[in-house]
Amino acid sequence: MRNEFQQQFQPLTSDFQTSNSKGCRKDLAFRLRLIIAILVAKAIMWLVRLLGRGKGSSLPGMVALKICPGILGCLARQASRGVVMVTGTNGKTTTNNMIARVVREAGYRVVVNAEGANLITGVTTAFLKAASLSGRVDCDYALLEVDEASFPRVTRQVYPNIVVITNFFRDQLDRYGELDKTISLIREALVQLPGTGLVLNADDPLVAPLATSTGKEAFYYGLGEHHQVASFSAAAREGRFCPHCGRELFYAYYHYSQLGNYRCPGCGFSRPLADVEGTEVSQGDHRITCRLRSPAGSHELVIPVPGLYNLYNGLAAFSAGLSLGVEPGVIIGALAGYTPATGRMERFLYRDKPVLLNLVKNPTGFNEGLGALLSLPGTVDVLIAINDNDADGRDISWLWDVDFEVLEEHHHRLNSLVCTGQRGAEMAVRLKYAGVPLDKVVVENMHRAVEHVLNGSGNTAYLLATYTALWPLERILSGYAKRESRVESLPSVS
Repeated sequence: MRNEFQQQFQPLTSDFQTSNSKGCRKDLAFRLRLIIAILVAKAIMWLVRLLGRGKGSSLPGMVALKICPGILGCLARQASRGVVMVTGTNGKTTTNNMIARVVREAGYRVVVNAEGANLITGVTTAFLKAASLSGRVDCDYALLEVDEASFPRVTRQVYPNIVVITNFFRDQLDRYGELDKTISLIREALVQLPGTGLVLNADDPLVAPLATSTGKEAFYYGLGEHHQVASFSAAAREGRFCPHCGRELFYAYYHYSQLGNYRCPGCGFSRPLADVEGTEVSQGDHRITCRLRSPAGSHELVIPVPGLYNLYNGLAAFSAGLSLGVEPGVIIGALAGYTPATGRMERFLYRDKPVLLNLVKNPTGFNEGLGALLSLPGTVDVLIAINDNDADGRDISWLWDVDFEVLEEHHHRLNSLVCTGQRGAEMAVRLKYAGVPLDKVVVENMHRAVEHVLNGSGNTAYLLATYTALWPLERILSGYAKRESRVESLPSVS
């Protein structure tokens, strides 16, 4: 069985030892720029920590790239066993960090941008943190979450041996444009990467065709039919039509949004057979489980965070682990012990009041976050922080695609709804049009907003924030509330 297993994954792993074995350029001028860039970047990291001004996960890389434009490629080529990239709309951070845990449990040294800084500056910073002052990086694998729009630029400097693609949803129109543009960018970049293998979500009709359209070997993961599937999905806007002939797809069932078992009645395009497939799905106390079928046999997969989207993240990580040759038992154990990253329903406690912090960035993720809100017991004080910086997306019209109307239906359980951030007022307008009673809606600056929900009479405080609002919120929360040692993750899609 093991020999058959290794042969199946050979297309994905055969180039690992050769593609990233080249070191940095040897000419003196480049070496000098490299060392200066590393020194300056590490000084910035130290200064950011000293001043408490954020995580320092992007600025060091930005400065280093200006000093030494070739620094990323130089450092990345030192990953002796190769590079795995994770891209897609939702689930990148969670999937990448799950893969990192799997690879570490297998005994390998890794470079990983664990905090979700996924532009080229954040990817560069991840390597800079691991680099010595002379530019040496001692790692086996680089595990990199990469923003969809940045994927072509990053792959021009870093050769990925495996690319994991989670899903495609409409996200930040001002940065990405329409969804087909994002998919085209990634497709065109993949074509330029000979030998790269793909790990693809079979259940997403926008992701699955990338294997045939790029001529690459692919390993598919997905969910089979289970008791939670739906016969209709109002959110399946993006994946309604066949990517080949344009006919409307027929779905036997949906998991969420456009993810499900689809086929085209026109050209015959259909969901590919998943190499790794989850069935017998069950959600319990802050976890989700399934029976896993794979080339390595049948296993029970336990993901210690609930939600089908987190199960998808686990399936992607399991598939990536198999493609790297990690033993199935090691992967299963690593995923069972996974701890979520910042803002993926990070849990605090304020005077015995639970406080939950969650990242939101697009309609699908926000809808899942609202579902988590409505699953909480008792009454809730809600804070919504909306920024419109580059990392958030300048165009906030996507808020009108979020189903805030569910809050009107359950407003009796909402003690208060506090809007904050650079576009807090616009968020309040959106709630007004959703029918939320205006006597429950407040607009405050960030400090007062946090104080408001912490001291409200609700049983729980629930905070939802876009990317650049997440970090200041966490910093403010840390001054009031105690972060719980066990981080519980309710639904988050990010």
